[in-house]
Amino acid sequence: MKIKFQILIAILGIFMLPQNTYAQVDFNKRPDDDLGNYEDAYQEHFFEALKQKGIENYQRSANELLKCIKIDDTDPTLFFELGKNYKALKNFGAAEDALKQAISKSPENEWFLDELYDVYMLQNDLDKALKTVKQLVKFHPDYKQDLASLYIEAKKYKNALEILDELDNEFGYNQDRDFLRNQIYDLTGNDDDRIENLETRVKSNPEDEASYLRLIYRYSETGDTAKAFDTAKELLESNPESRLVHLALYKFYLDDNNTESAIKSMKTVLTSPNIKPEAKAKVLNDFVKFVSNNPEYEPQLVEVTTLIDDDKNPKTLRELAQYHLKVNDKEKALGYLEDILDEEPNDFNTIKDVLLLRLDLNKDAEAAKLSADALEIYPAQPILYLVNGIANNKLNQPKKAIESLEMGTDFVVDDDKMLSDFYSQLSIAFKQNNNISKSEAFAKKAEALTKQ
Repeated sequence: MKIKFQILIAILGIFMLPQNTYAQVDFNKRPDDDLGNYEDAYQEHFFEALKQKGIENYQRSANELLKCIKIDDTDPTLFFELGKNYKALKNFGAAEDALKQAISKSPENEWFLDELYDVYMLQNDLDKALKTVKQLVKFHPDYKQDLASLYIEAKKYKNALEILDELDNEFGYNQDRDFLRNQIYDLTGNDDDRIENLETRVKSNPEDEASYLRLIYRYSETGDTAKAFDTAKELLESNPESRLVHLALYKFYLDDNNTESAIKSMKTVLTSPNIKPEAKAKVLNDFVKFVSNNPEYEPQLVEVTTLIDDDKNPKTLRELAQYHLKVNDKEKALGYLEDILDEEPNDFNTIKDVLLLRLDLNKDAEAAKLSADALEIYPAQPILYLVNGIANNKLNQPKKAIESLEMGTDFVVDDDKMLSDFYSQLSIAFKQNNNISKSEAFAKKAEALTKQ
């Protein structure tokens, strides 16, 4: 994290207040010799520099500051402002020289060092940036984190870890530093050190659920499922109210053939308000797969689906719908899909699934209405015209069916099967409308496509 001190009145405070470093020049003093002319010129050039910088004319501003320096070069802030102008002009060499001049006159000024650090970072000069930020760490601990980041860029990973350890010991763990630490482990492939660090955290703070969970994940990632399982059980023992641990436990229990405990953990996950819907959907999917292979546990799955009926998350609802389709409970599956539509009314895939189930369950009026509404949103989707035509044929509304089907054929591209379905439905519609010749003509077209 690069620290920049934005002080709105810095320039005016530095240059205008009488206690500042170049207050040796008294602009209100009546000149009694040639010195007064110099003071007037200094003041004139300085305010012109401010004016030009304010309108982003950095070169003119720099020129005016150089005139001030020619009159009196003792004030380090003139070089500081000159360096900032050169930086804005991307003249980094001149910026570096000016800022070094400022620092030589005021070595302990944090602002001057920070500006020089920024110049080096803009040039990606890691060696000089490292040297400068090492001088800055005494001002604020956040510079230490900058130092760790630079060590990573310079591939000095050991140095970076030492800095991160110092900061963690002094201030406690921090998400930004954890990101840097994991970046180092990823770059070096040193999973042993990563795990050792997490083990230390768990031992030093057994109440920290997050460290346990990270350690479980890392053990699992490296294939040490036994240690991962043991760590999960330790977390549950130290924190019996933990819900997140069951995201790992149910898998371990299943692998260990401890079915009852696995189901209990899955129920805990699926009924917990603190677990993200995406995680719940994955667990539910695993539960469905498990029951598919072990149908004797279907009552437990039914119990869980009853418990989470109020969960209107689309991912969870879709998993429930898929399960009920697998067990051929189409009515229940349709109910869950319709719940998804309540949450996501414009989701095309859900609209299509609902329409096909409504046709299958002879809910033709509902299918006709939904397909007509959907065509206002998706007017180029041929499946919607086809479903609308089928529904209206089943409702004995041939004119509506013909209108929809004829329009829909224009949107069928390279799909002989679908086009054949359109022609078959048109044949039915014209027959209902007592136009036998057209009915027979479309029947022949449909048959010809099926023979191709």
